[in-house]
Amino acid sequence: MYSDRPSRGTMSTDVDRLVDLITERVRARMSGGLQALPPAQRGECTNDEAPGEDCASCGSCVVRRPWSVRAMEGAGALRVGAAPGVGAVPAELAKLIDHTLLKPEATRAEVTALCEEAKKHRFASVCVNTTWVPVCRALLAGTDVMVCAVVGFPLGAMAPTAKAYEAREAVRQGAREIDMVINIGALKSKDYETVFEDICRVVKASHPAGVKVILETSALSYDEKVIGSSLSKLAGAAFVKTSTGFGKGGATVEDVELMRRIVGVELGVKASGGVRTQEDVLKMAAAGANRIGASASVAIVTGTAKDDGKKKGY
Repeated sequence: MYSDRPSRGTMSTDVDRLVDLITERVRARMSGGLQALPPAQRGECTNDEAPGEDCASCGSCVVRRPWSVRAMEGAGALRVGAAPGVGAVPAELAKLIDHTLLKPEATRAEVTALCEEAKKHRFASVCVNTTWVPVCRALLAGTDVMVCAVVGFPLGAMAPTAKAYEAREAVRQGAREIDMVINIGALKSKDYETVFEDICRVVKASHPAGVKVILETSALSYDEKVIGSSLSKLAGAAFVKTSTGFGKGGATVEDVELMRRIVGVELGVKASGGVRTQEDVLKMAAAGANRIGASASVAIVTGTAKDDGKKKGY
């Protein structure tokens, strides 16, 4: 039977070419090649009349880094231009946070406590393994706290069809967001077609829930972070996310800034792994994150969290 769908080999070649083009342009933008662009396209101030600190059109905040403005506003900042964290309001800070419990030995009592804390502090969501989705949905009924489920977690090495099935079941049982782990091995093997298909299948299976793609940035090179973020955007993801919290490293300001540059304002950026204090949250927000994954969420919003130096895990 005749089909006008491109063959697998043709699709693979097209994806490879697209990735090469993306990588080339990103490198140019982040090096000297960026300087060849006009000031407005570089995100520089073009207002010669009133470039002072109260100028509403200089672009240094509102135009060049609108995601940071939104994130800082959500974190409680009343004006952008003061140091991050000034006037931070914990109740507002909570809206950035996915309250997370992903350890395999989590009990029903712990999951119940997670949901009660999320309701009390009004976190954006609870983030749990798929087995707990029905429980969380019931416990959070009538609230604005979402249920977020992880898929292909924490390795990302499952077949695309398996991830899609898990995502579909999680949404059917009440998940409103899906955090999937990218196929790290395929990305590092430059098998971009598999990476792209993997994300596309989960995005389609999760509809209408939004999908966050976990890159596990500590395992990736600079170019792999660029390509992973780009493929996530092309595949229709809602967010890119730094880490599972189970890898060898967590979120960094540098990775969040890079991911925000790649996805622009169209996608969200979630910083997760090793985010333990209000200071950590505000640094990630200033770098471009508009969602935070943390298990120390209550301590963060109450101001009792202390950085113990441990950056592995949630």
